[in-house]
Amino acid sequence: MKNHRDLVVKDNTLTNASYTLSLVEQRLILLAIVAARESNLNLQSKHKLLVTADSYAKQFNVVRQAAYLALKEACENLFERRFSFEERNGKVKQVKSRWVSRIAYIEEHAEVEIVFADDVIPLITELEARFTQYELKQISGLSSAYAIRLYELLIAWRSTGKTTLLGLDEFKNKLGVNAGDYSRADNFKRRVLDIAIKQINENTDIFVEYEQHKQGRVITGFSFSFKFKKAPKAEKQKALASPKTQDLDAEKREAYAQFIGYQQRAKLLNEPLENLITKKELAQFRKFEFMR
Repeated sequence: MKNHRDLVVKDNTLTNASYTLSLVEQRLILLAIVAARESNLNLQSKHKLLVTADSYAKQFNVVRQAAYLALKEACENLFERRFSFEERNGKVKQVKSRWVSRIAYIEEHAEVEIVFADDVIPLITELEARFTQYELKQISGLSSAYAIRLYELLIAWRSTGKTTLLGLDEFKNKLGVNAGDYSRADNFKRRVLDIAIKQINENTDIFVEYEQHKQGRVITGFSFSFKFKKAPKAEKQKALASPKTQDLDAEKREAYAQFIGYQQRAKLLNEPLENLITKKELAQFRKFEFMR
């Protein structure tokens, strides 16, 4: 797959649906959505989409054997997975649907063959004004299924950079938290939300913060704000063009640009610079007076 075309595009109805998928199942669904877009097919209910162990391994930076086992495991459960969403077409309907109508694992070629369910197809192909779009690479470094879902929910608000108040139960449903799990809000924050936020801030193109809302001492929901990080390439070019670098040799100019990139990342993540680079790298940077 070519990176510049690896776009995940979903109708917001699907983005805001409630469902529970494992990390591997989410990744498999996303790769199939990309495959559907790249096939340039007028996708119908009988079209078979292939996801290979090689494409999974490359996209999510795992060894081929791990990809092989992950896809085989995902096939065991994905056929039974369902999601629920609200459909408005004259009447308001609460709909439950499967993700796939057919799924097969081809052992000889380490491939998964997927046929999306009828309800899913228009939500990934018949897109008008209300859709969510992002590059698949943005979630490739996320190892939490909740982090992937949270990233998708946030990116749907890219035009404003902030969400409305999401009630606690509604929010947990959208993340795919099973009923009864993490019933204590502090456990939910520590074991789900904070981990998801940390992974998103470290591995994607946005930096996220959240505010918790309470009635008395009880947490009733969360709202989120986020901003896009500056492109590293743009920051590097800006640093190389800085007047500070004009009288430096090539090695020092490159070091300066790299240092500026680390500084920007530390600022976005609200982390000390020392937490993001090795002691050896920091010592090398400190040799240059202009970096102090």
